[in-house]
Order: sequence, then C-alpha cells, then structure tokens
Amino acid sequence: MKLFNFFSNDLGVDLGSSNVLINMDDKGVIVREPSVVAVDKNTGKVLQVGAAARNMLGRTPGNVVAMHPIRDGVISDYEMTVKMLQILFRSTTKSTLFTPKPRVILSVPSGITEMEERTMINAAIEAGARRVYLIEEPLAAAIGANLDIGAPNGHMVVDIGGGTTDIAVLSMNAVAVSSSLKIAGIAFDEAIAHYVRRRHGVIIGETTAEEVKIQIGSVYPLIEDASMVVRGREARTGIPRELMLTASELYTNVLKRMGQRIADEVQSVLEDTSPELVGDIARNGITLTGGGCQIAGMAELLTDHTGIPCVIADDPDSCVAYGCGKSISWMNHMTEGPINIARKRLMRQG
Repeated sequence: MKLFNFFSNDLGVDLGSSNVLINMDDKGVIVREPSVVAVDKNTGKVLQVGAAARNMLGRTPGNVVAMHPIRDGVISDYEMTVKMLQILFRSTTKSTLFTPKPRVILSVPSGITEMEERTMINAAIEAGARRVYLIEEPLAAAIGANLDIGAPNGHMVVDIGGGTTDIAVLSMNAVAVSSSLKIAGIAFDEAIAHYVRRRHGVIIGETTAEEVKIQIGSVYPLIEDASMVVRGREARTGIPRELMLTASELYTNVLKRMGQRIADEVQSVLEDTSPELVGDIARNGITLTGGGCQIAGMAELLTDHTGIPCVIADDPDSCVAYGCGKSISWMNHMTEGPINIARKRLMRQG
C-alpha cells in the first residue's frame, strides 16, 4: 500500500462557489479556474469548463446554459459538479498502472452538514478520486497563510470566499470555535445587481456586478468618493442604458449592511471564545483570507468593530488551496470520509 501511495499524485482541492483551485504538493497550485460549467441542455454534453464557460455567462443561445454547480460553498448540481471535477482532475494527472487515481484533500465550509459532506465526497470519488479527506476551510486557510497554529496559542481567521464567510478560532492544529455565514463575494455581487435594478430600473449581469464591486465597492466609509459608468438593459423597455454609480451610493444602500453582518458574526465568535484565546488573538491579530476579503474597507471595518488589528494574508485567494496542498503530508494520519463538522461543533459548544 505504501508503494501504491508513493506513485499516487495526491491533490488538495479548494472547491469554491466562485473558483476551483487544485494544489499538487510538489508543484503548487496547478489549476485555477472559475467554478462554472457550460452545458448543452438538449444533449447534456459539457461544452466548456472554467474561464471559457464563465465568458459564456449571460451570452449563450437558448440551448446552452452556463451555471455555477457550487452554491454557498456546497454542491447545488451534483451531476455538473462531477463532470467539472472529472475534467479538472484529468488536467492534473493521468491514471496508469504506476500512477493510480489520486487521493484528494477537499476543503469544506465550517457550517456544512453531514449529508452535504457525503455529497461532496461522493462527487469527488465519482470524478476520479481514490480516497477523499475533508478539511475545514478556515483551518486550511490558516495553514496556507503560514500561521503557527500548532502551539497552544489562539489565532483567528476570517475566510471570505465566494459562497461563504468562515470564521474560526484555531489552536493546536484544530478549530476551537467557528461559524459560517452565507454572505460573501457572490452575495455582494447579487446585492449590487438587485439594487441597480430596483433603484435605477437597469438590469446588469453578474460579471458587471462583480466589476462594480471590485472597482468602487467598499464596506467602510471612503475618504474620497469614486464613480463608475455601468452599462445594462433597461428593465421596462429592454433598450441599452448607461448610468453612473458612486461608491458612496453603494456603501450606503447595499454594502454597509452586508459588511456589518460579517463584523457582527466575527464579534459573536469572539464572545464564544475563551478569555485566554481572546487574549492571544488580541496579540496576534485577525488574519483575513479569501477573495472576498479584498473588497475595500473590510480590514478597516473589522479592526474598528473588534478593536483587534486585522491584516489581509499574502495571496488571500489561494490560502485555502495552499493549506490543502500542505495538508497532503498529513494524509496518512487523517480520517477518511465525513468528519461530521456540525456535530463536533455542537459537542464542543455543549
């Protein structure tokens, strides 16, 4: 069995709502693709996966649909997730007599249920994994951000991805307290698109909404206002229309509330944490990871709300994938299959 594992190309997989990143221990991140699938509705055939499929969002003919098979950090379309992973796994390695199917470490949100765990495991196995091990996203993010979580010393990670915001206090290579919130990057995009339609009567696509978030979105008051011209379709007439959006308008009407929800959840996790670990966190600061943490003002908002310095990790988009890759060396000591995160968390709280 050890010889079999020696030839195995083991993978660490960050299966996110926005992107899929695959890390091979000796090569680093070798796949970085949007988690989007374009499929022909008439035949069920997958036409494109990743960036090519993402470019089709909102631009496909009637028989082709581009979709996100992962929603809120878990699988929303099982069949499309399997097909997407099959294609991405094949791009990393070829299974032969001497290179068997890979073992996979898969990151999952802290709030995942046992049924959702099993669904993700089964999808990875059906896609070509030989064995599947799960790791909580904030734990993987802390490892990927090079935090020293092995000692009895508390660290807090706030991982804001595409589908979920995972908040965790970590110590001795384990999660002490955690919470998962379904407010993250995609929710920001959807809220912006909804506001533009409701307030201005203009329909914009999710790609445009994401560009607005990146360019002028902020969850903290800006010293200087910014603006952006947005093009969409007028809801009433269907004709093209341009409008000017400002950062202050979006902050006041959309993003302020969503940022506050995240800040309140971080505060709630701190309140559930032991005084000793909170003292450690006050000294160590709070580390932000995930693509969503890069929205303007997030570090400032959390620092202001908690009174604890918050810093954005280096390459925050990739921290979970890096952590999954580093965890490959622990694979022989990890528990295969479901890890019952929700049940363990309830036991800790009890």
